[in-house]
Amino acid sequence: MKPAPRIAVIALAIVIVPLAARSSGQASHTAVDHPATEPAVAALPTFTPPPDSAIPDDPFGALVRKGRDIFTDTTRHAQPYVGNGLNCQNCHLDAGRRANSAPMWAAYVRYPRYRAKDDKVNSFADRLRGCFQYSMNGKAPAEDSEVIRALTAYSYWLASGAPTGKDLAGWGYPKEGFKPPLPPSYARGQKVYASHCALCHGTNGEGQQVAGKFVFPPLWGPESFNWGAGMGNIDNAAAFIKANMPFSRGGTLTDQDAWDAAMFMNAHERPQDPRFKDSIAATRKRHHDSKWSLYGIEINGHLLGTGTPPRDQ
Repeated sequence: MKPAPRIAVIALAIVIVPLAARSSGQASHTAVDHPATEPAVAALPTFTPPPDSAIPDDPFGALVRKGRDIFTDTTRHAQPYVGNGLNCQNCHLDAGRRANSAPMWAAYVRYPRYRAKDDKVNSFADRLRGCFQYSMNGKAPAEDSEVIRALTAYSYWLASGAPTGKDLAGWGYPKEGFKPPLPPSYARGQKVYASHCALCHGTNGEGQQVAGKFVFPPLWGPESFNWGAGMGNIDNAAAFIKANMPFSRGGTLTDQDAWDAAMFMNAHERPQDPRFKDSIAATRKRHHDSKWSLYGIEINGHLLGTGTPPRDQ
């Protein structure tokens, strides 16, 4: 029997049984008499971070400003720990303030928390250090380094007055219920990229530079995030793109366009996952065993995960 007819028969039986009970004079207390209602899903609390003008003029404020400077110009202010052309605010827009772009005020109040990525409870400092290792394709600063202390102070200050231990509205990239209408397509994504992305990010995803500094970030290649970064997963990239891209026009792409653009972006080579061990196949099994990761998948005759040549210094 096909699944659909079977479902119909079961549903019909649920209606017939209580009707039969009523016809025999028996009291019925089934879901037909008292329809069960799904409990309402509570809306997440909203929050607005304080303006920069509210940063105090004291030693704490100086550390907050240092953290803001690192966040917005990471390649300059945290250069020893950065191995590509990205800054923190490339993935966390508007200096870490913008909702639905993984804002830092929402991230700070979610930690400590367990992360399956490294199978342990992470502190906020752990999370920051991981960003340097993966998204910045660099090395993790020491937990007590000025870089981590300053970024923590900045995030703590942005979260001033926010409830702790809770998800806030706009806390990450909006993935809840965000599914591709059709399986993501490289060919369609190539067209979306050419129409909506290449103007800023370059024909070959190389980004754009002015006076040797990236003003639009590279999306693949040696100057981009490595295979261990969360943005390397198609679902994360699609949600970010849908909510935030094209720049200043977030929400204008269709859902399908966002998924296809993410597929195209992540179907290109980037620096090796620093967790690489033994082989691409073994590394995929350990760290990329997901339908949304293209690591270890052959695209257009190229096995993704071979990494990129060393970046030009």
